[in-house]
Amino acid sequence: MGPEMAELARTAGTTMVTLMATQAWESTREGVLALWRRFQPDRADTVGGELEATREDLLLARESGDTDTEAELTAEWQARLRRLLVARPEVADELRRILAELDPELPPAHSTVKVRLRAEASGNGRVYQAGRDQHITER
Repeated sequence: MGPEMAELARTAGTTMVTLMATQAWESTREGVLALWRRFQPDRADTVGGELEATREDLLLARESGDTDTEAELTAEWQARLRRLLVARPEVADELRRILAELDPELPPAHSTVKVRLRAEASGNGRVYQAGRDQHITER
């Protein structure tokens, strides 16, 4: 597999998992299932179940702030798509088309950021924390 195909699998896997937690989930799911129905019809039902299970795991992970699980799920789908591309290279054009259709539905990068701060001070200690810019003027 060439670097272009490997990058396509990485991009597609990341896009899919990202969109699983958005309103674009249904169209994402249908696009991915259509791909499997067309190129590996015997696996389409299994892939449908795996997509649903991945989405449930992703939503639970996001709820609990578990970024490791999200990264694992992304890597898992990148590998599945890579294997599909290795077995059926002609999938590439269809996968690019699906990604192009889904692109406008991607959430803006860094649209929300969760910041969790915790600090302890004792005696005359001071703690300054900020989720972003901080300006301190002491007199």
